[in-house]
Amino acid sequence: MQSVILVTGAGTGIGKLSAQALAEAGHIVYATMRDIEGRNRARADEVRALAAQRNIALYPLELDVLSQASADAAAAAIVHAQGRIDVVMQNAGHLVTGPTEAFTPEEIVKVFDTNVLGAQRVNRAVLPYLRAQETGLMLWISSTTTKGGFPPFMGPYGAAKAAMDSLAVTLAYELVRFGIETSIVVPGAFTQGTDHFPSAGKPADADTVAAYARYDGVMDRIGERLTALTPPNADPRAVADEIVRIVGLPAGTRPMRSLIDFVGDGATEVFEVSERVRIDFAKRIGMGDLLEARVQR
Repeated sequence: MQSVILVTGAGTGIGKLSAQALAEAGHIVYATMRDIEGRNRARADEVRALAAQRNIALYPLELDVLSQASADAAAAAIVHAQGRIDVVMQNAGHLVTGPTEAFTPEEIVKVFDTNVLGAQRVNRAVLPYLRAQETGLMLWISSTTTKGGFPPFMGPYGAAKAAMDSLAVTLAYELVRFGIETSIVVPGAFTQGTDHFPSAGKPADADTVAAYARYDGVMDRIGERLTALTPPNADPRAVADEIVRIVGLPAGTRPMRSLIDFVGDGATEVFEVSERVRIDFAKRIGMGDLLEARVQR
């Protein structure tokens, strides 16, 4: 069945790969990114060219997750053009690296603004339409850092991803009575195929960064070890393929979580336990009916 899909952060990485893969699978996909007439114009033009070349329904669309007005306008534009939104892929995010102490609270607020509050702005833009439809899929791109092992110097990013993941779980309960499903896709570390690490932000406090000189080389050694642990077939396209699979599943059969981890950072084992505990606790406190999406009139 053909779905109308909004993908945030579709200019690069997993968002870009997923938007293309979903369109090639026959869906109508809006690859959203900010400033498509400015700094991201080349990326938007690339989307248009690919759509024309492959004859797929893939459209670039302006959406800045830092702006509620922008998110509202994007959702309204899709509904105006297609009459509905079936899937919302919450992917937009930004990695920062560096000693946690070196980040000012204001810098950390910016990390949360993109990775958590940005998702909430999109929620507020799309959920009125999905609730009115009484159907839909919220598809969240989380990270194994939320439950698995991860290296130092990723503190603000790890905290923001954990917050976003928690928000997704909470919303899953709150949306099921509107017939809206939730799937959380959890990628592990990918040392190639995305510009996640090369484009990472850094703290502006150079003096505090310098005070951590005794850690110089640690991240390089961790990166080398991660690369050594990563099998040759570890490609972020595997995440896009899994997203296509989930979207294509019949409503009511989609997994709450799906992990794509080639390194083995322990998140798979931890999530197995945490999901079992989550489901058991929900049933024990009388909200087992909130574990599966269904419309209750």
